Amino acid sequence: KALLGKVVVAEKVAQANGIRRREETAATRSLLNTAKVMEDNPVALRLKELETLERVTERVGSLTVHSGLEGVLSDLVKIRR
Repeated sequence: KALLGKVVVAEKVAQANGIRRREETAATRSLLNTAKVMEDNPVALRLKELETLERVTERVGSLTVHSGLEGVLSDLVKIRR
């Protein structure tokens, strides 16, 4: 019985590892797709930067921006015009 229990546990661990690997692969694929969109679309990249900046400002007590928001963002990415 003990051996059978160990086999069942090992099978469950193997199944969980397989599920974890599939989820990691899906997450990586999603990141790659997002990166491709950002590469081809500067406006999408700018929106992502603004979302990130918004999240940062929610977590800090104060934020001092020198040269204005446009100056900060233009240092992060140059939008082709």
